[in-house]
Amino acid sequence: MAERGQATVELVAALPALLLAGLVALQLLAAGYAMTLADGAAEAGALALASGGSAAAAARGALPGWAADDVVVSVEGDEVSVRLRPPSPFGALAKKLTVSSSASARANR
Repeated sequence: MAERGQATVELVAALPALLLAGLVALQLLAAGYAMTLADGAAEAGALALASGGSAAAAARGALPGWAADDVVVSVEGDEVSVRLRPPSPFGALAKKLTVSSSASARANR
């Protein structure tokens, strides 16, 4: 009779650890996705720069809407750099997981 509720107690005890593991996995996936987006945005900016367009506008245009407030685009010479903070329910963690990417292009002459 003493073992009757043991499975329930074990589930309740393990549930916070399972939720934390799931949250960590989702956060790492979000950081990886942000890196892919930053790469694409930097490339789009470099292509626009090479063709005489606005690199910053092209880089921002290559990102989804949620990233508008979480991105910094900088252009120095022929290099476009994009810093993107991944979505996260924890602001301090998102700042630590900020990703960056850069691309350069030579203008057509």
